Amino acid sequence: MAGNGNERGGPLAGRRIVLGVSGGIAAYKAVELCRRLSDAGAVVSPVLTENATKFVGALTFSALAAEPARTSLYESPEPSPHTTLGQAADLILVAPCTAGVLGRYAAGISDDLLTATLLATRAPVMLCPAMHTEMWEHAAVQDNIATLRRRGAHLVGPASGHLAGGDEGMGRLAEPDDIMFAVERLLGPNDFAGASVVVTAGGTREAIDPVRVVTNRSSGKQGYALAAEAAVRGANVTLVTTVDRDVPTGVTEVVRVASAADMQEAVVARAAVADVIVMAAAVADFRPKEVADHKIKKGDGLSEIVLEPTHDFLVDLGEAKPAGQVLVGFAAETSDLHDNALDKLRRKRLDLIVGNDVSADAVGFEHDTNEVVLLDAHGSEQHFPLTSKREVAAAVFDAVARPRSSS
Repeated sequence: MAGNGNERGGPLAGRRIVLGVSGGIAAYKAVELCRRLSDAGAVVSPVLTENATKFVGALTFSALAAEPARTSLYESPEPSPHTTLGQAADLILVAPCTAGVLGRYAAGISDDLLTATLLATRAPVMLCPAMHTEMWEHAAVQDNIATLRRRGAHLVGPASGHLAGGDEGMGRLAEPDDIMFAVERLLGPNDFAGASVVVTAGGTREAIDPVRVVTNRSSGKQGYALAAEAAVRGANVTLVTTVDRDVPTGVTEVVRVASAADMQEAVVARAAVADVIVMAAAVADFRPKEVADHKIKKGDGLSEIVLEPTHDFLVDLGEAKPAGQVLVGFAAETSDLHDNALDKLRRKRLDLIVGNDVSADAVGFEHDTNEVVLLDAHGSEQHFPLTSKREVAAAVFDAVARPRSSS
């Protein structure tokens, strides 16, 4: 089967999201949230309260979103803008959500466009509270939160940290990363809910001496994108990594390793209970046969470094694979991509392999983009032209989901 790579966007592609912004200092973070929602393919309709416009400009949101920001029930060419917004929305997201908006929404008071839209929708509602600690802890606010939770509203945050005015405490708006994760989890397929997924990332480092290593160009970006995608889709994700990057939101466990042997130990220890193992790491094929116990001085000279093969533990994983487990490998090639990937798929008893030509422009190592071919054990083949590594990750887990859902 051939695919063009555009058959599935991310979980937010084409989704209509009303972004409500209420009047608090944290409104500035909503600008970044609007940009990220739009970049993820969502159709964003910004709705700002009058107080919000005292902190941020409506024009900023209009420039970033799919349509002009709205600020009033009455200054619109539509006779009923709140019902138009509410009925068309896939999600109403209020960030920041002040104590005032929480109270009016809980009481069913619709005295502005945002609260009227909240009452005029059957779409999911996600509220991201932001206020001072004393306000957040007030019994009235907590009662309103309990009421809204009981009615089905989704709450993200608040977080604890530095607040306006210089004090510290609970009430800070959740970070955009956390809000985006919650939105993607809510609107995504959630088809890996409760599944145990192990993802490896980065290039292993094989010691020459205590200072120098033999390694490769892998940045770990594709592995981290895979871990992020699995987490958004509900999985319990273990990320085994050689690189020091920000861990994707929602990842359950991070295991930091260096060498191929380290990675083998970490993965094999978790393999028996994993539903899915995705070996995206660039595991070294060779390592120095002798490792010096001290730094080799330049003046001492070094005539050669004798290499020996590392153990290919992916073969072990394929041979020991329990029933129902899906094992995914990667093939980074510079020639004969299809044949080499197919050989690796069969020889290592994989369920799926992701092949890419790392000699091509903007593909593979260190890039934010990738171009891949997916081959599975049933003879299916999909080609995905140059796209983001997150889109590649989505394609991989779409392919993994098919055998899992039919098994």
